[in-house]
Amino acid sequence: MKCSNIAITLRLNNNLGKVRPEQVKKIARELLKRYPNRFSTDFESNKKLLKSAAAIYSPKLRNRIAGYITRLAAISKAAEAEETAETVEQGAEEEETE
Repeated sequence: MKCSNIAITLRLNNNLGKVRPEQVKKIARELLKRYPNRFSTDFESNKKLLKSAAAIYSPKLRNRIAGYITRLAAISKAAEAEETAETVEQGAEEEETE
């Protein structure tokens, strides 16, 4: 009985799609390249910017792109903060050695 349940579960999981379509990722990356300083970590402001920056007529697609841009902006912001913290630590270590 358990074996058949596992087989059914495995078959169902093979048909799952990707989390985000490649189209959403491609459009979001292109917009971030063109307008790197305009987008932020706020979803609502990114959604409004998309209306003016790109001709996306589908609200569902626009929301997905805005969400992915928000995620990418948060990742880059965290990376910048980490890089800044590392340079501060290196500066403090250099001062201690002097």
